[in-house]
Amino acid sequence: MATLNKDRLGICSWSTHPKNASDLADRLDDVGLKKVQLALNPLRSDETNWGDAQKVLADRGVTIASGMFGTVGEDYSSIEAIRRTGGVVPDEHWQENWQIVQDVSVVAEKLGLSLVSTHAGFLPHDSSDPDFAKLVDRIAMIAKNFESHGLTLLFETGQENADTLQLFLNALDETGATNTAINFDPANMILYDMGDPIESLRKLLPRVKQVHIKDGIRTKTPGEWGAEVAIGQGEVDWHAFMQTLSDGNYDGDLIIEREAGEDRVGDIRIAIDQLEKTMQATC
Repeated sequence: MATLNKDRLGICSWSTHPKNASDLADRLDDVGLKKVQLALNPLRSDETNWGDAQKVLADRGVTIASGMFGTVGEDYSSIEAIRRTGGVVPDEHWQENWQIVQDVSVVAEKLGLSLVSTHAGFLPHDSSDPDFAKLVDRIAMIAKNFESHGLTLLFETGQENADTLQLFLNALDETGATNTAINFDPANMILYDMGDPIESLRKLLPRVKQVHIKDGIRTKTPGEWGAEVAIGQGEVDWHAFMQTLSDGNYDGDLIIEREAGEDRVGDIRIAIDQLEKTMQATC
């Protein structure tokens, strides 16, 4: 049984739309945390504002827990749109996305990171689907590139159910790309309507290296988005979530992500308060 405490809490850098590394450090001060999952794309494309991120954050006492990279052309306007455009699925963007992978792996290694997450895209539920083999090949390339830089590739959950993700990870293992794991986001399981988050966590926990703290409400219209809400206002059973992590000896970080709402800092403060109370009540 693992001990969960505030020292393991952080935020996703993109949650508060920081202009630069100093602004990000200010937002962390605002919520009283010193840990961040850092979006890496700006470090390769915006040297002016993010080129000094490592020094600025270190000087402010901030730990970079992990990285994240995004892919080209993603359209989150609907579930069908992101199914077509998400991750490394689209052929028309593969070469550009492969360049992003190579660039961010260098950035992540320079930052001293070991974990970098991404949305791979919708993984086919059937291993006989031609796209399944194509994605195994592409993601194995990414993982092996990451391995050469000392990195583990984390899959963000939600765009497929737990059984499909486990099937895909097993297929990657067979290619020798064993440096793959999971960034578990309970709200995404709800928002994409891909299963119960606690049941899914229990299935996937042996491969979970990081979790996102986010809440949501499931859609009543199949094929449409659910709604992201502040922590404690949605359908995630946070006591069961934390108890499952503790019982499974989870030793990774708990990274708060807020991608909706008009008061992101305020909502993150609410999340921290909720989590501290939940952790105190967790055996």
